[in-house]
Amino acid sequence: MIPQRVFWFIIFLCIGTYLLGAFCIPLMDIDAAQYASISREMLEKQSFLQVYDLDHDYLDKPPMLFWLSALSMSVFGIHDWAYRLPSILFAILAILSTYRFARIYYQKEIAQLAAMILAASQAMFLITHDVRTDTMLMGWVMLSVWQLAAWYQTNRWIHFIMAFTCVAGGMMTKGPIALVVPGVSFAIHFLLRRSWKQFFRWEYIAAVIWIALLLLPMSIGLYQQYDLHPGKMINGVPIQSGLRFYYWTQSFGRYTGENVFNEMNHFTFLLENMFWSFLPWVFLFLIGLLNQVIALIRSRFHLTDKEEWVSVGGFLLTYVMLARSQAQLPHYIFVVFPFAAIITARFVYQLFHTADFTKWRKPLLIFHGFIFAIIWLATIALMYWPFRATVPIYVPILAACCLLGYFAILSAKKLSLPHLLEISFFTIIGVNIFLSTAFYPNVLQYQMGNTAAEKLAAKKIDPDKVYLYHIYPGHSFHFYAKHVFPPQHQPDSLSQGNYLLAPKDSAAALTSKHPFLQVIDEGPHFGVTKLSLPFLNPDLRAQEVPDYVLLQRK
Repeated sequence: MIPQRVFWFIIFLCIGTYLLGAFCIPLMDIDAAQYASISREMLEKQSFLQVYDLDHDYLDKPPMLFWLSALSMSVFGIHDWAYRLPSILFAILAILSTYRFARIYYQKEIAQLAAMILAASQAMFLITHDVRTDTMLMGWVMLSVWQLAAWYQTNRWIHFIMAFTCVAGGMMTKGPIALVVPGVSFAIHFLLRRSWKQFFRWEYIAAVIWIALLLLPMSIGLYQQYDLHPGKMINGVPIQSGLRFYYWTQSFGRYTGENVFNEMNHFTFLLENMFWSFLPWVFLFLIGLLNQVIALIRSRFHLTDKEEWVSVGGFLLTYVMLARSQAQLPHYIFVVFPFAAIITARFVYQLFHTADFTKWRKPLLIFHGFIFAIIWLATIALMYWPFRATVPIYVPILAACCLLGYFAILSAKKLSLPHLLEISFFTIIGVNIFLSTAFYPNVLQYQMGNTAAEKLAAKKIDPDKVYLYHIYPGHSFHFYAKHVFPPQHQPDSLSQGNYLLAPKDSAAALTSKHPFLQVIDEGPHFGVTKLSLPFLNPDLRAQEVPDYVLLQRK
């Protein structure tokens, strides 16, 4: 039995940690800052059907994230937290939907565990500040899965409309994957149940029509921007049809070879990354997944009316489809993390509330206890060593106190939750609070985009007078400065009183050839998503971090 106060305490603590990250951590280049910049530009241009990125045509992700983030910024102003707010709300929606879906098939304790496990997974702490389309996609997809399950159970039209509205919302967030995931999840579920009539319901025709109607605004925008102007170059490839690119090439082209991207395409790539992204639950998840597959084999691939395989089948089939793609990134699998949370919750419930796995309890506690102790030691080191000149000494002391508290939890005789769960929640939430308040903000002081924009504002420099010279400052610069900065490759044509941003190693040649240019400021220009041990070492950092300069024409 999970006390209700403990359940809500952990959920709200996770949400509070998300908000800490949203307010304390500047946007990271590449994706999150790019999407924020596009959203700001959409709001500024009032161009909601045709999407632009730094005044160029943009055709990669559908517009839902940009629409909702632009709406948020229109209400709250151009802030990074305003950009993140809609995605955080969708993350909370994913947690709620996971609970409600699990509640249809399982007892309350498993539903609570599933919601808590999803909320306290490393991926959720990451994608609520490093916001990409996957945060919003997870919310749409899990809400559609919950509503579909409710519709199949009750046949109520409100659930039908909600389910396929969410599918359309997900498709306008990241493409056909939002239809594929619920489709394959329930297909394998009905196949194992031998529920053949569910495959041939006339309502599916109405669902397709409803989805098509909801997709019309986005489709009209794509048609106007690309199909009426064939041959536009996107990623070095001429686009003849924006509609074809969105509905086919971007998703299914990853299998046919039509998509230009080809990276991280080995089958185990997504699983390997789950060892960090689904911490601290990944080992429990793998055991639970294997256990359910074995149980299905023993039942001769037949489910009773009280069993569900939406979660296991949905996870496995989605994984196989994504893993066969010619282009993969770690966050692609996040869309089915709600399923992974349910699978984990089922095993955790069996582990602590039945006699099936009593012999596993102590070995799993020792194993996880050792891993979490190492994580806490690493956190103390990160709080003290890399940024000891800027991080107050009380921060690593607090981290060390948390390590002592961790051992106190391990040795406690009576807790509200089993020891393994207590140390899991304590570790993942505590570590992310330290990362959000002390580590990431210091790392991002070496990112050019946010720091250079701050300097322009502090010096009251008009952004219209600033140009880029052979440098890519990242989309974060355009976002935080609230301006699209054009390149300028001919310093002679620069007007008096205007400015150039350039790499520091080109400053000497520039000032020698153009004496009217004067360096007035400089700063670091490091790609923070490519952290390395030499960068973290304060004694070696200067060798790893290139600089930029701000020059003014006198």
